[in-house]
Amino acid sequence: MATDKPHMNLAVIGHIDHGKSTTVGRLLFETGAVPAHIIETFRKEAEAKGKGSFEFAWVMDSLKEERERGITIDIAHKRFDTDKFYFTVVDCPGHRDFIKNMITGASQADAALLVVAAPDGVMEQTKEHVFLSRTLGINQLIVGVNKMDAVKFDEKRYNEVKEQLSQLLKMVGFKPDDVPFVPMSSFEGANIAAKSDKTPWYNGPTVLECLNALKEPEKPTTLPMRLPIQDVYTISGVGTVPVGRIETGIMRKGDKVAFMPANVNGEIKSIEMHHEEIPEAQPGDNVGFNVRGVGKGDIRRGDVCGPVEAPPTVVEEFTAQIVVLQHPSALTVGYTPVFHCHTAQVACMFTELLSKLDPRTGQVKEQNPTFLKAGDAAIVKIKPTRPMVLENVKEIPQLGRFAVRDMGSTIAAGMCIAVQAKQMR
Repeated sequence: MATDKPHMNLAVIGHIDHGKSTTVGRLLFETGAVPAHIIETFRKEAEAKGKGSFEFAWVMDSLKEERERGITIDIAHKRFDTDKFYFTVVDCPGHRDFIKNMITGASQADAALLVVAAPDGVMEQTKEHVFLSRTLGINQLIVGVNKMDAVKFDEKRYNEVKEQLSQLLKMVGFKPDDVPFVPMSSFEGANIAAKSDKTPWYNGPTVLECLNALKEPEKPTTLPMRLPIQDVYTISGVGTVPVGRIETGIMRKGDKVAFMPANVNGEIKSIEMHHEEIPEAQPGDNVGFNVRGVGKGDIRRGDVCGPVEAPPTVVEEFTAQIVVLQHPSALTVGYTPVFHCHTAQVACMFTELLSKLDPRTGQVKEQNPTFLKAGDAAIVKIKPTRPMVLENVKEIPQLGRFAVRDMGSTIAAGMCIAVQAKQMR
């Protein structure tokens, strides 16, 4: 497998049971990433357990618990190639309790494939995932209207679902005319890799053609280097090895780096990717790197590594634009939920509600509202309860977005539009 093709991270999003895993399994099968005999083994195993239509889903759901429950928990990363790109699929769980995995998945994606089942149409989580993917910075979207076999490939039903979705997409700022909609059946393979004779009324592209038509994201190599830490290991004979994905800039061997908000400095001795040592790493690369002068206890998940001369920004307070996805009552000043930003999770307090916006146009509707409720978009002031790294979305967009969670669900999503930096000594 030559890796000279450009790489894309694809998030597959949508409501539970709308066929995300089966779609991904089908894509992997159709592009030759998973051989036919493996699918056949899964099919026999699935039938033996009385889950006859799950063979493609099982390609992704390799965790035993997922097979038993028939749902997706972990974000499985799988690779497949099209003529133009090589894709890493981030299969995002659709189940309520797994939405925080979905946030991690979507925040790493360059494009999203939204799977909506034709019989159900738009469901609660379809909305939530669309809102989130937009706020988390995904701006390329493909919509697959799945399970067309269950509605006998009815054009009228497809158009109804397409209309519902177009309204939803407009609301969050996607232009429906620029978003391809594909009537498909992942179970039967209709319109995934080849045009289906069951949809003679559809003359648009297949899912694979839509994927090939995506635009390659520009790598933010000119921005200062930022690597949010996912984990820190101590490897005997090597030393402290933090791991994470480079979001912006270039990491080179010999670089002097600062970890914030831990406020420790070190020097990069070596960088490894896929168990091979490399001299430098670029945005999108998942790397492990060895740092001289930093102990395992000095840094942790949620810290961000950057160059000493342009260290990651630690915020004292910040102004954000948010969309409230859901809240049982109303959100007011003093509310302190957990903010998930890059790999950090920090409780932050709403200190001021500056203005309420019209979510469709972004214009100010109301100054200093007393509360915010589900569906509201707003500009707010936030104060973290402990030091955290966050960047202005206009300067380093990759570290300027966040999701707000409380009581096991996503309350809001947003982006940081101004920071008051903490002075680090």
